[in-house]
Amino acid sequence: MIQVLQPSPSHGTAAIEHLLPDNANHRAVELSIVIPAMNEEITVGEFIDWCKEGLERAQVSGQILIVDSSTDNTPSIVLEHGGEVLRTPKRGVGRAYIDAIPYIRGKWILMGDADLTYDFREIAPFVQEFRKGAEFIMGSRFRGSIEKGAMPKLHRYFGTPLTNWILNRIYRSNYSDIHCGIRGVTREALERINITSEGWEYASEMVLKAARLKLTSAEVPIKFYRDREGRLSHHRRVGWRSPWLAGWVNLKVMLVYAADSFLLKAGLVLMVIGLILSLGLAAGPVRIWKIGFSLHWMLLGVTCTTLGYSSIQIGILARVMHGLKSRFVERLQKIVTYDRGMIGSAVLIGAGLVLLGNLAFDYLKRGLQLEAISHPAILGLLLVMLGFQTFCFTLLMEMAKRVISRSRH
Repeated sequence: MIQVLQPSPSHGTAAIEHLLPDNANHRAVELSIVIPAMNEEITVGEFIDWCKEGLERAQVSGQILIVDSSTDNTPSIVLEHGGEVLRTPKRGVGRAYIDAIPYIRGKWILMGDADLTYDFREIAPFVQEFRKGAEFIMGSRFRGSIEKGAMPKLHRYFGTPLTNWILNRIYRSNYSDIHCGIRGVTREALERINITSEGWEYASEMVLKAARLKLTSAEVPIKFYRDREGRLSHHRRVGWRSPWLAGWVNLKVMLVYAADSFLLKAGLVLMVIGLILSLGLAAGPVRIWKIGFSLHWMLLGVTCTTLGYSSIQIGILARVMHGLKSRFVERLQKIVTYDRGMIGSAVLIGAGLVLLGNLAFDYLKRGLQLEAISHPAILGLLLVMLGFQTFCFTLLMEMAKRVISRSRH
């Protein structure tokens, strides 16, 4: 057995051990099967054998890499059966995949679990999709088969269908099983996805980013088996809270990576409605048929405009921060410059102060008393607020540009 010690690429002082079986080689392969594992001595030996059989059936050269943080005999069993072991500190499933990237030798990557719930003897359909040009491939238990007792009813009939529906509505995708544990991705696509989640929510992050990046995607029907005798799944170990916690975390990830989409759309609608009301009533009350539009409607317009403008700005910043729309960000940086932002904010604030000047004059003329606020004065307040928001947004965009530039270098 060969042992290679290397510092963790992302944690400097924390050592990672790369253990290889006898007669191992370092040549490039087509497919790397990369699996995080912790205390899987009951199943991992048979799992490695399944992987070997699957690679042979698919007629593809492969690497079997187990990212391990076990306290039992899992690593020694993996090496005995001919797999590679990457010994890492216990830092979460997502972190395991991040740590594994420098050690992956394949142009295609297959992810999953070592618990024998997914049949790695039948990986040929994934390989076929890769050869057709797929960049991201999801397994689907619902389009394949689910062994009796393998999936809790709450997951099967409520949680998974509901989160599938939400994701497909937000991202305009067509996944049938976003929580399936077996999935494939090309090395290039994995680098573009850039996993940041260190826990098991990495799985949702991958699906969402693949949708946002418009990767060429496919689904493969798979068989899903129940746990082997003597082994407890993660959800059963956590208890009744597990499905609800999983649903909450998945919803959080969906909203975080879709924040720009719904904020931009909702903000645009609010701002259009607000501007129609604010500008339409700037000269005074308006009556259309039997409906009177007065000061109260204008205040509603001001509220909608400021909320909409804020929503648009936060949506733009979210899109810049998550970096999934690189062309949009590049175009935006050319349009939204520091000089234009500062000039725009100055013009808005200046125009607002001019309109408020009449109100101030009236206030002084009446002996520091104000009987009523005028419609033009309310428009002036709106312009001052929009000008200040533009000033703040310009500064934040300039900061974001510097952060992005620094990260690239």
